[in-house]
Order: sequence, then C-alpha cells, then structure tokens
Amino acid sequence: MILLPAVDIRDGRAVNLVQGRFDEETVYADDPLEAARSFVEEGARYLHVVDLDGALEGSPANLHHLERIVSELDVPVQWGGGLRSYAAMGAAMDAGASRIVVGTAAYADPDLLSAALASWGTRILVGVDARGGRVSVSGWTRETEMLPEELIARLQERGAEDFVCTNADLDGMLGGVDLDEVRRISDVVRGTFVVSGGISSLDDLRALRALRLPNLAGVISGKALLERRFTIADAHAALQ
Repeated sequence: MILLPAVDIRDGRAVNLVQGRFDEETVYADDPLEAARSFVEEGARYLHVVDLDGALEGSPANLHHLERIVSELDVPVQWGGGLRSYAAMGAAMDAGASRIVVGTAAYADPDLLSAALASWGTRILVGVDARGGRVSVSGWTRETEMLPEELIARLQERGAEDFVCTNADLDGMLGGVDLDEVRRISDVVRGTFVVSGGISSLDDLRALRALRLPNLAGVISGKALLERRFTIADAHAALQ
C-alpha cells in the first residue's frame, strides 16, 4: 500500500476540515505549495490534493496551485474537487495532475464518467464519499439514499476500476478507521481502492495492512500527519 499525504486547499491556504464541514476549519499553511513541499521533504512519494473551493462551487478554483505544486515538486499529484465537466477534467490534466478524482459527476452523470474513462483510462479515479453510511456528493453538502457499495457496483458496469473511498463522518476526527466498512468496500471493488477518513495513528495503518486486502492500494492521511501523530517514514514502514 502507498501513503498519500493530503493537502486540502481553501481560500488559497492549506487547511483541514472536521467531517468535511466548511465551518470547522484549521489553517495549517498560508501557501499550499509549502504544505506540499514539507510532505515531500519528509519523504512523500505521492500527494493527494483537494480543491475544496472547487468542490463547494462545482468547478475548479485552484488549478494555479496545482500548476505550482507540479512545477516545483517531483512527485505525482492526485487531484480532486469540482471536476464536474469534461472540460474541467481536461484542465486538471493539463495543469499537471497525474490522476484526477471524479466524485459528484460520476454519481450524477455516468455518461460523462464513461467519456472520461475513454479519454484518460487509469488516470481517472472515482471518489465515493459516505456520510451516515450513504453516498454524499457536492462537496459533502448533499446526502443521497445510495450505499457506497451500490454506487461502486453501478459504476464498475460503466468501466470504473479505481476508487477513492472516504468516510466523511470520520474525516478529520482522528478517531480511527472503520475496518468493517473497508472490508465491505473490498468485497465489491474489482479493481483497486484507496481509503480515506479516520487515520489517527500508526496502529490504524498497521490494522489496514493486516487486513491483507489485495485490492486496497493506498491510504490518504491529512490531519494525523499535520499534527505529527506519526512521520511519513514511519507510515511507509507501517504499510510495507
């Protein structure tokens, strides 16, 4: 499994939200590039960067920060937030994203997802976010009645193979991972998935590794790294 340190961008700064709630924000750096740079200097091999403004507004708002990060740092950047049109996806690719995360658009417009997969293949990941056990969309501001496993199964029929699965209830809480949920997701994913939400310690990383799920490809961690619950080097060792 790989570790993907998370950089969340809002109003030009690197922040962290509690349970994805925009009114519960902590600023960790005035410049997202510096937050990203600090992770890379500590040994990060990948980055997961989220345009929170884009997720809320419905279209990309921080692609200039993506361009800066990609030009300055020699690591692949996985980018998401507000990618709800083919043009927006293409703009993120042109700005330097190695892979993009498509969430709301995949739920709302499966035909658009099919077109994106036809153009970019494995550079497309589908973001499946859950709140209260149901799929949450539009920057986690709207809940649906669909189970995450149902959405994954439906979108796999459209050709989706790789997923980023986030438990919004656990995100930013430093309360641990829902291992039962991870197992349920693993049971339905035919390709690979990355888990996000709840990482609080090296024990969480070791517990995920101990599941020995062949389709669990990586772990996203934001707040735990920002608050020095563990180092990137220790995380790499725990996931080996």
